[in-house]
Amino acid sequence: MEEVKKRYSDEELEEFKVIINEKLEIARKEFNDLMRTIRGEDSNDVEDTMPTYKILEEGSQTQSKEEMLKMAARHQKFIQGLEGALLRIKNKTYGIDRMTGELIPKERLRVVPHATLSVASKNANKNH
Repeated sequence: MEEVKKRYSDEELEEFKVIINEKLEIARKEFNDLMRTIRGEDSNDVEDTMPTYKILEEGSQTQSKEEMLKMAARHQKFIQGLEGALLRIKNKTYGIDRMTGELIPKERLRVVPHATLSVASKNANKNH
C-alpha cells in the first residue's frame, strides 16, 4: 500500500517560497503605489489651490478614492495571506488543507500560493 505524503519536501517548499516572494514583491509595490495615489503624493494637481465649486467632479473624485481604498484593502489582505504562507513554509505546514489535513495540489498552490484549502474543501465549506 502506498504511503500518503504528509507534507511537501524542503525542495518543494523552497519552490513555493520563490513564487510567494515574487508575488509579495509585486503586491507590496502595487499597494505602495495605490497608497501614494490615495494620499496625492504623486499628484501634480492644483486641487488644493482651486475653488471647490464643481460638485460633480468632487463626487467622482470621492468615488475613485473609495475604489482605490477598497483595492488597497484587498492588496493588504493578499499581502497578509502571502506572509502567512511564508510562515507556514518556515513551520513546514505549508500546503496542508486546514480542513482535511491532506496536501493541497501543487497546481492550486502555484496559482493561489496563500491557499489553506483545497478546491474540494473550499466548495464543501461554501455549502455549509
